[in-house]
Amino acid sequence: MDQVAKAFVEHYYRTFDTNRPALASLYQDGSMLTFEGQQFLGPAAIAGKLGSLPFAQCHHDINTVDCQPSGPTGGVLVFVSGSLRTGPEEHPLKFSQLLPAGGSFYVQNDMFRLNYG
Repeated sequence: MDQVAKAFVEHYYRTFDTNRPALASLYQDGSMLTFEGQQFLGPAAIAGKLGSLPFAQCHHDINTVDCQPSGPTGGVLVFVSGSLRTGPEEHPLKFSQLLPAGGSFYVQNDMFRLNYG
């Protein structure tokens, strides 16, 4: 399970960093994103929010990936922490993200929060 969760996390953040609109395919109609306290439901709303972020490029450095089984249908609860750099001269921002993936490895719920020190 750890290897599958880590592979999913690598795919998610590589897609986020290189082709943000393609993230919509990792969400389903019932998926919800809570981003800094705002909620977005469904792939179109989630992709719209992620596409509207005020930076054109970014790079995620993942520090930790913790996972555990979730629910009777083979879901996996994944908690990610790391840093986000939005430009070569920018200082990295710490973040944490919870990515529960359903049995077919889509994101059911996504919670993102910057960790200001």
